Amino acid sequence: PLTEGVGGVLASAVRCPECRIGYGNLPFSVDNKWRLLAMMCAFFGSGFAAPFFIVRHQLLKK
Repeated sequence: PLTEGVGGVLASAVRCPECRIGYGNLPFSVDNKWRLLAMMCAFFGSGFAAPFFIVRHQLLKK
């Protein structure tokens, strides 16, 4: 039963080699790897830095 399901998926992938499998429905482009790297660094870096800036703001507030 399990191998039949896997075989069906593999057979459909073999039947359609020109189909682009992957990243068609993303809200950003993955074609340029350096731009993607910069966007990911900005996204994750801002989330990492936010608590430190919030604490700094609270400590400097009078």
